[in-house]
Amino acid sequence: MKRRVAILISGRGSNMAALIEAARPKDFPAEIVVVISNRADAGGLDRAKASGIPTVTIESKPFGKDRAAFEAVLQTALDQHRVELICLGGFMRLFTAEFVQRWFGRMLNIHPSLLPSFPGLEPQAQALRAGVKISGATVHFVIPETDAGPILMQGAVAVADADTPDTLAERILGIEHRIYPEALRLLASGQVRLEGDVCKTLAKTNPDDTLISPATE
Repeated sequence: MKRRVAILISGRGSNMAALIEAARPKDFPAEIVVVISNRADAGGLDRAKASGIPTVTIESKPFGKDRAAFEAVLQTALDQHRVELICLGGFMRLFTAEFVQRWFGRMLNIHPSLLPSFPGLEPQAQALRAGVKISGATVHFVIPETDAGPILMQGAVAVADADTPDTLAERILGIEHRIYPEALRLLASGQVRLEGDVCKTLAKTNPDDTLISPATE
């Protein structure tokens, strides 16, 4: 039985599109049953409709700072679609601790850095300012603290001396589109185990799959 997934978006929905495409094959263990946006002008809504995925818009602006009231409407939509797992795809709305705890272990987010390094806003610029040689993306479980939940999967890219935040972000986005569907596959197929703040998986790890930057001879 496929796990029923909602994707929450606020913008263009590029990770949403990657998840929808990955879930098309019959052997994928999850199905995207609804895309929910807190903005009526989110570009991802049209992309989702074009893919045949039902969409729901719950404008968050009228709720102001009343997160709980917004989440009550959101939860109703999730219940109506019998959602089991949530993937955040550029969803620009903070949740209450109560909502996060309700969905703990069933709600994923993706962040364009190798967490716990560079959480929060403009992580690519943070990485460049720090002078790191490797950056990347992280899929993690959502907890009340921002960008701090148990890490399910990461992917890395080399950082070039000539990189700008935009060029680095573009390469990291390619990694995001690869690892988010695979992280959802692991979770939906029951290959993930949470032990406190640490996520363990049954997926194979290749100890020879390394990235060194700058490149060696």
